[in-house]
Amino acid sequence: EHGVTVRPVDVNFSHWDNTLEEKTGPYCALRLGFRQVKGMNREEMEALVRARKRPYTHIHFLPDAGVSIASLERLADADAFRSMGMDRRRALWEVSALHDRPVGIFEGQPSASTLEEKVQLPAMSESEHVLQDYSSLALSLKAHPVSFIRRQLYERGILTTKELDRWPDGTPVRVAGLVLVRQRPGTAGGVCFITIEDETGVANLVAFASLFERYRKEILYSQLLMVEGKLQREGQVTHVVAKRLYNLSGLLTLLGQKERKQAELRTLSPADEKDGHVFPAKNKRTQVRVDAQLELFPKGRNFR
Repeated sequence: EHGVTVRPVDVNFSHWDNTLEEKTGPYCALRLGFRQVKGMNREEMEALVRARKRPYTHIHFLPDAGVSIASLERLADADAFRSMGMDRRRALWEVSALHDRPVGIFEGQPSASTLEEKVQLPAMSESEHVLQDYSSLALSLKAHPVSFIRRQLYERGILTTKELDRWPDGTPVRVAGLVLVRQRPGTAGGVCFITIEDETGVANLVAFASLFERYRKEILYSQLLMVEGKLQREGQVTHVVAKRLYNLSGLLTLLGQKERKQAELRTLSPADEKDGHVFPAKNKRTQVRVDAQLELFPKGRNFR
């Protein structure tokens, strides 16, 4: 919103905390720290930084700095090896090769992985990367999840939050976005204020007490919420006064759908099916189950 550049977690630039880097325009750029990665070990990341006298050029230097294989896998999941020219899929492949790294009296000898034929890994789509970003970091700097389902939203007559600026006070509108905040102050007579976000910005929704009771389930449990209501302008402040609310969270499961179907065709076997859920790849830890995909996205913060 303020034009601040935010840069991703990277093994060659990040520290444990978020840090400020050089100015890009009027503001310093913000570098995300290793603390943003789920499950990351602080001591190992501080050891990584201490040993970083010059940029790391290959993953096999990191175990020497005191970083465990488990932490390397988390860093790969977080797409933190871009400065080495590797996306998360290539990085996970390289980390897996470290398991047969010669140690002790065999240190310095070539591992079995170096003799393997080079494999051309299929490129991940942007929507797959965004899913994995949310899985590992709880956010994504690559794209907003709603941008990948914009066509489906337009087909339902749903505007972007930015497009609300084009219409005058009193216009009936539809808008949808991820729920950021729900507030129901005790002094507001039961009115619920909701903030949603799409790829263009945020919108503020107002649900009066009677409507809140009617659509309580949609308001409290939707991750992607659609509102149908009337645009209300008061000076610089714009609200949508809700008349109907819909839970469109199911549309978020469309992310990565094409890639999942392709993977299922390549690898599906009886061993890949468990409780009716499909895991296309052998490495199930790095896959996102269709039924669990919604768990990656925030459910919104509730304030009274």
